[in-house]
Amino acid sequence: MEQKTSLYIVPTPIGNLADITLRALDILKSVDLILAEDTRTSGFLLKHYAISKPLQSFHNFNEHKVVNLFIQRMEKGEVMALVSDAGTPGISDPGFLIIRACLQAGLKVECLPGATAFVPALVKSGLPCDRFVFEGFLPVKKGRQTLLTALAKEERTMIFYESPYRLVKTLEHFKEYFGSQRRASVSRELSKMFEETVNGTLEEIAIHFQSKEVKGEIVMVVAGYAE
Repeated sequence: MEQKTSLYIVPTPIGNLADITLRALDILKSVDLILAEDTRTSGFLLKHYAISKPLQSFHNFNEHKVVNLFIQRMEKGEVMALVSDAGTPGISDPGFLIIRACLQAGLKVECLPGATAFVPALVKSGLPCDRFVFEGFLPVKKGRQTLLTALAKEERTMIFYESPYRLVKTLEHFKEYFGSQRRASVSRELSKMFEETVNGTLEEIAIHFQSKEVKGEIVMVVAGYAE
């Protein structure tokens, strides 16, 4: 007899609510409990699709305290879904801890395919997609210089996430460590009304964003090192 799934990892739209899959909607309607990074954000999505299921918070600040409780409930037969504010849980979002705990407890985990912000940003960057490295958010202070030094000779295309408030500063750091003429691409507000992608050298992109107020989630794609 096939083991029943205890935890579904459900990607949610990164902007446009129409990007959710039919299967994701079916799963969210069927589970006993939805674990959400932010219940307000997820509540808006569920209300949009007329889904009425219990929501509980599961985020970076409480996951260590509550994960064992949810494992115990799943061991008793409850089926849960994990969602983040946008995209696929576990990709720069909570998810790893509870997935690992489920597997250690012998519980079945299923991850649905779906939205992840870095994929469209990478594909539309015009930079090589055959080999790439995902770095997510850079350390804000400690370890940032060491990591950028190590990545300066990385030959694969590099992908980073960044907040709009640190974008210009990070572009300046990239110019310093990677060279101002390194090719790059910055995408923001992906799938939303004011979606924007700027391609060019790090110097050109930095000039563009220095002259405007930056809003929205940011994906930065940087060409790998070439002799």
